[in-house]
Amino acid sequence: MQTHVVIIGGGPVGLLIAAELAGYGVDTVVLEAQDAVSERPKATTLHARAVQCLARRGHLPEHVPLSAGGDGCGCPFHFAGLPGLVITAPEGEPEPILKWPQAELERLFEARARKAGARILRGHRVAAISQEQEPEHNPEDGAGAGGVVTVRAEGPHGPLTLTARYAVGADGARSTVREQAGITSETHPATVSALTGTVRLRDGALADGWHRTPHGWIVAKSDPHTGDTHIRTLNCAGAHSERHLPPTLDELRREVAWIAGRHIAMDEPRWLGRFSDFARLAGTFRRGRVFLAGDAAHVHFPIGGQGLSTGVLDALNLGWKLALAVRGQAGPRLLDSYDRERRPAARRVLDNTRAQLALMRPGPELDALRALFAALLSADRDAGHLRNMISAQDTVLPGCTGRTPSGGGTFLPNVALRTPQGETDVIGLLQEGRPLLLSFGDGACVHRETARDWEGVLRVVRARPVPEIPYEALLVRPDGYVAWAPGGEGLEAALSEHFAAPAPAVLP
Repeated sequence: MQTHVVIIGGGPVGLLIAAELAGYGVDTVVLEAQDAVSERPKATTLHARAVQCLARRGHLPEHVPLSAGGDGCGCPFHFAGLPGLVITAPEGEPEPILKWPQAELERLFEARARKAGARILRGHRVAAISQEQEPEHNPEDGAGAGGVVTVRAEGPHGPLTLTARYAVGADGARSTVREQAGITSETHPATVSALTGTVRLRDGALADGWHRTPHGWIVAKSDPHTGDTHIRTLNCAGAHSERHLPPTLDELRREVAWIAGRHIAMDEPRWLGRFSDFARLAGTFRRGRVFLAGDAAHVHFPIGGQGLSTGVLDALNLGWKLALAVRGQAGPRLLDSYDRERRPAARRVLDNTRAQLALMRPGPELDALRALFAALLSADRDAGHLRNMISAQDTVLPGCTGRTPSGGGTFLPNVALRTPQGETDVIGLLQEGRPLLLSFGDGACVHRETARDWEGVLRVVRARPVPEIPYEALLVRPDGYVAWAPGGEGLEAALSEHFAAPAPAVLP
């Protein structure tokens, strides 16, 4: 079987990439080992920047409203289990925190991928992956003209071999793709033990919320529809000696009792699992024609609800770039920019989750530090440093060349715009998925003329000047980030970096 892109892993990240690629008309195949979407409780939090990028690409359900924005409208959150953090978003953006169970997210992305033409092959486990070209690709040939990736898998009807121009490993923390591609990782071994389970508590034995004791933490959240309670524990005494074995209800009972200092009656377990603070950051997110995304590229302690959002942002960064590469419209360094942009963002998440865990460790010697951070959380309502870090709203991208151009690399808020076609906004203009040149007023005619040679890739929109955008023109990527603004290099240089050079005119 031949295809343009094969994606290994049908979780939310892999399925979102598939929906993106298929939406651009790219022939896409997803190989997923599981026969169906898992109902096991997993991630439920999407933070502001992930929600904003999903909105720009049309992947949010219609019922998600736009917020009034500003400091008066925010979602309460926490830092290292300490309350007081408030996540806000600018006016006109979706609500800054979206609670969305991972299983529902996967079903949504899978439906959109299938509708756009992607082939989702469930029950297929990848056995081997290889590529013709040398892993050390030529950075001057970022899109690549030749070479293929070969993927061999075992499926319900026997062996399957696919050849593709590109492959994406979205196959989780124990990624076969990462291993087969020979990508090494920076790792941090486990130092804590943690359990999770969905159980039935008796007699209101544990209130919802975060519970800190001298022995560790218990987090409880009840489901009013089922009567079950989802419990997570944190034991900082050390990594579990048999952490690869599945936990039992008795183990969860003992752990909860030891941390709480009393017996808490529980039974009827639905899901049990264990995790730790083991952390991994792949040495590169690209090796030749193979890319990593989501947990295959980065794993961290699940505090702050950042894992799902980080994977979603990987997908929305990579999807449009791969689509342009397949169509021969990518600039020479565009695919390399995926690693340059997303790997530092993943490192920041690893670093802040390790810092949060340090604050969560028990012991009176940390009480003063926790009190200090509690005060900082209160002050952060004005400064916004921690809330923007957790929600990824402080991300500034270095761009194709590795340096952030003047005015570029920032995220364009959802500004209302008036065009010759009528009233619209940034979210509405980006739904089509094409890079956007926004041109304000008659003074931007020179930029529109420059962009004419790229009209096959670019959408040029004239709009009335607005005070929120102090530029005569902006080049905006499909994910909402600004690729170019006046004041640094010229527009032609930015267009050449991002998109393939226009074909020379053929003389008669």
